[in-house]
Amino acid sequence: MTLRLLVVEGNNAADRARHANSRGAIPSEAYAEVLRELAPDAVIDLCFPADRQANLPDAAGLEGYDGVALTGSSLNLYDMTPEITAQIDLARAVFAAGTPVFGSCWGLQVLTAAAGGVVRRNPRGREMGIARKITPNDTGKAHPLLAGRPAAFDALAVHQDEVETMAPGTTLLASNGMSEVQAVEIKVGGGTAWAVQYHPEFSFGEVSAIGGALGPRLVDEGFFEDLEALGRWRADLDRLEADPADKAVAWRHGLDAEILDTSRRRSEIGQWLDVMVRPTRARRGRA
Repeated sequence: MTLRLLVVEGNNAADRARHANSRGAIPSEAYAEVLRELAPDAVIDLCFPADRQANLPDAAGLEGYDGVALTGSSLNLYDMTPEITAQIDLARAVFAAGTPVFGSCWGLQVLTAAAGGVVRRNPRGREMGIARKITPNDTGKAHPLLAGRPAAFDALAVHQDEVETMAPGTTLLASNGMSEVQAVEIKVGGGTAWAVQYHPEFSFGEVSAIGGALGPRLVDEGFFEDLEALGRWRADLDRLEADPADKAVAWRHGLDAEILDTSRRRSEIGQWLDVMVRPTRARRGRA
């Protein structure tokens, strides 16, 4: 069964160029590659709503997709520029179409705004590299999004904003010490979104590249004593990218299989495909 998926890129053209320069691919291309690995027969389109005069699908066009995934972004939602409001409008159209949707980081924030919630700069600061001790609540423990996750787990993450007020129709599934809202389900009309504040689609190499792009900012924010310390941290991530079984690096950073094993790290996206996307395909007239 061939799936037709849409990946919505959260960045504008300038930020995409910077990502391509530091990471070798723009976020939507990297996200699409993850989806292809999880669903090898999928046909995947990319969409760039932050671009002026972007040809965006409406609710009718979105009904032709089996699932929509929203990437992260370098933008800040509370700035409410036209390139941001266009993404909120598209998210509303996805909800109206009833197409299953998954959001990572910025994707969670856009879906929250589209459903009537509020996003702010996190007063605790940036969550950089690894989100620690993400803890499913009782509802989350029973929810298929987090199926198989332990009582607490770590995930790759880079964000400085968070959900301040959850939208009506939101069910909180997991939290940690940095952000109360780490995983949610959002229902709007006939549409349902699963979304997380962390990045299950990321690789260690991508996090390393983002660290390099942020550079002195991370030193100023107190994550590293100097650029040499940042370089050592990035080198460890690059070692894990090359060999996730590198025991010395994993021990040094306190990492376990929930983040080292690629299939475990991507668990939420796999669950979304298996539980939300594939089973609803026939029901939505996509047999």
